[in-house]
Amino acid sequence: MGVLRTKSVERSIADTDEPEFRLKKSLTALDLTVFGIGVVIGAGIFTLTGRAAHEVAGPAIVISFAVAAIACTLAALCYAEFASTVPVSGSAYTFSYSSLGELFAWIIGWDLILEMFLGASVVAQGWSAYLGTLLEQLGVPIPAEIGYGGTVDLMAILLVLVLGGLMTFGIKESLRVNMVLVAVKLFIVLFVIVAGLLFINPANWSPFVPAAAPTDAPTGLSQPLLQFFSGIEPTAFGVGGIFAGAALVFFAYIGFDVVATTAEETRNPQRDLPIGIIASLIICTLLYCAVALVVTGMVPYQDLDPAAALANAFAFHGQTWMATLISAGAVAGLTTVVLTLLIGATRIIFAMSRDNLLPIGLAKVHPRYRTPWLISLIVTLVVAVVAGFTPVGLLEEMVNIGTLSAFVLVSVGVIVLRRKRPDLPRAFRVPLNPWLPALSAAICVYLMLNLTVETWLRFLVWLVIGFVIYFAYSHRHSKIGQPGYEDFALPHVVAHERDADEKRG
Repeated sequence: MGVLRTKSVERSIADTDEPEFRLKKSLTALDLTVFGIGVVIGAGIFTLTGRAAHEVAGPAIVISFAVAAIACTLAALCYAEFASTVPVSGSAYTFSYSSLGELFAWIIGWDLILEMFLGASVVAQGWSAYLGTLLEQLGVPIPAEIGYGGTVDLMAILLVLVLGGLMTFGIKESLRVNMVLVAVKLFIVLFVIVAGLLFINPANWSPFVPAAAPTDAPTGLSQPLLQFFSGIEPTAFGVGGIFAGAALVFFAYIGFDVVATTAEETRNPQRDLPIGIIASLIICTLLYCAVALVVTGMVPYQDLDPAAALANAFAFHGQTWMATLISAGAVAGLTTVVLTLLIGATRIIFAMSRDNLLPIGLAKVHPRYRTPWLISLIVTLVVAVVAGFTPVGLLEEMVNIGTLSAFVLVSVGVIVLRRKRPDLPRAFRVPLNPWLPALSAAICVYLMLNLTVETWLRFLVWLVIGFVIYFAYSHRHSKIGQPGYEDFALPHVVAHERDADEKRG
C-alpha cells in the first residue's frame, strides 16, 4: 500500500466507538456557534480594522471585510459538507485521509499542528500585552521582567497553564467558561458599536473609496511571493486597495475551521456542525463590518491608529475611559481564542495518534473526564514554553499559511470525495459543486501567494521536517498499513450501536 492509501469514512466513524479512544458527546449547535465566535473574534477586531483602513483601503475597508467574508464562506461551506459527512475529530486531517490519501492527510495534520501551536502562543502573548495595558490603566502595573516583552512572559505562561487544566477536565466545562467570556466580549463589541454611533461624522466617509496611491513596497525576503515572481508592486487605496485590504483582514476570520475538530464530541454532528460553522462566520462578519463602519465614521482614516484603532477612536473624542473598557474586552476575547486553539491542537494530535501516525499511546482518553489528557498535557506545556520564552512575533504569518493550505486541501477534497463516494449520506452539500469548491481553493492559493517569501521558506522547512517524520515513522506504523487491517463499511451498524449507547448513557 502506497502513501496515497485512504481510510474510508465508515472506518473513521467506527474507530470513534473504540472504548479506549471514545470521547464524550455533549456539544450542541449553540456550543459550536459560541466556540466559533470565541476563536474568530480576537485581537483582529480591536486592531486589524484600523490598520487596514489607515494603510490600504480607507472607509472602503467595510467592503474589504465583505469580500473576505465571501472567500471564507466558500471554505466554510466545504468544511460544513465534510464535517457533516465525516463527523470525526481531526478536521481537515481526517477529511483529507478519506478523500486524498494518507500523505496529504499527514501534511495537513502537520500544518494544523503548526497553525494551532503557534497561534495559541502568539495570542497568549497578545493577551499578556492587553492585560498589562489594562492593569496599568487600573494602577496595578505588571513588573517589566515578567510581562509582555520581558525576560519571561509569566502572564502568558499562567494563562496557558490555567486553560490547559480546564481543557483537560472536560470539553463541556471548557465551553461553559468560553460561553461566559464570549458573552463579555460580544457585549463590549456591541457597546462600542452603539456608543460609537454617537460620534460618527458622515464627512469622514467621503471619499468612501480613496484614490489609488503608490505605497512603499517591501523588498527581499519580506516581499510577497507573488510580487517576488511577477515584479508587480502593490498600490494602496482605490479598487486595488479594497482587495489588498481583503487579503489583510481575511486572517481576522481564521478560526471557524477549529469548530470541525470537535465533531466527535457533538451530539448531532450531521445537523449541528454546519450550523455552528456557518452561523459563527455570519455573526462575525456582521460585527466586523459594523465595527469598520463605526470606526471610520468616528475618525478620518488618515488619523486612525493602526495599533489600537478602537481605543484611540474614543480617545480622539475625549472618551478615554473607553480605552479601559476595550482593553478588558480584549483580555476576555483573547482568552477564548487561546482556549479554542488549545482544544483544536489536542483534537488534531488525538486523531493522528489514533491512526498511529503519531504514537498511539498518546490517544488514550481519561477514564473519568473522557478527554485525551496526555495530549492535553503535552500541548499545554509546549505552548506555555513557546509563549513564555520565544519572540514569536516574526512567526505570525506561519499561522496563516498553515490555515490556508488546509482550506485548499479541504476544498479539493470535497470534489474528490463527491466523485469517489457519491453514495455517502451528506446532511449538508456545497452548492454548485465542483465550481464553488474550486473557486474556494483558487482564492486560498491566491492569498497564500500574498504571504512573504520568508514565510514560504519557513513553511517549506516545516514541511521537510514533517516528511522526515512521516517516512521514518508514520508510514511504517500507520494503523491502516498493518497486516490484517480491514477497512469496512458498516455505517448502519455503527449508527445503531452509537444510538443505543447514547440512550443507555
